[in-house]
Amino acid sequence: MGRRPRPEIKERLLDACTDHALAHGLPDRLEPLARSTGTSARMLIYHFGTRDALLRAVLGHARQRQLDAFGALLRARPGERYTTTLSNAWASMTGPDGQPFLRMFGRLRESSVDPLWPEFRRAATTDWLGPLADGLRGIGRPELATLVLAVIRGLLLDLDATGDTARTDQAFRQFLGTLDR
Repeated sequence: MGRRPRPEIKERLLDACTDHALAHGLPDRLEPLARSTGTSARMLIYHFGTRDALLRAVLGHARQRQLDAFGALLRARPGERYTTTLSNAWASMTGPDGQPFLRMFGRLRESSVDPLWPEFRRAATTDWLGPLADGLRGIGRPELATLVLAVIRGLLLDLDATGDTARTDQAFRQFLGTLDR
């Protein structure tokens, strides 16, 4: 009689693999993930079934972490202007806490990983419209959610391509100034 998979071990492995992927990118092979978890590639396959299933699980887990973190940043706060909330969210998203997510999912948009998550590009857009509309409702402008998201995504692409933090931060501040008017 074989061993039964233990969900707590699988969860611990998934957390460690996700940590590794956020720090170093999604690897092509299982060995870096196995080393980072202190186990073998064979044990990863035992718990996740296939390499692709593990990578999908890692992507999904990282995405949930991003949604939780960035979603909390975008949530309207009583007594705080939403443009201030957006400014603080931008600083966190583009700072050290947000960089691992931006790197991983930026590469995902540009890579051949699409078969692992065929609907990623759509989800990476539509997931943010609700929280932005909710926050913008506080200033009476929920219809601007698509525009705000487009500006954020465009500036994130610019920042990724150029590394010019000062210029993209200034552009975002200028954009927020137009929302305050």
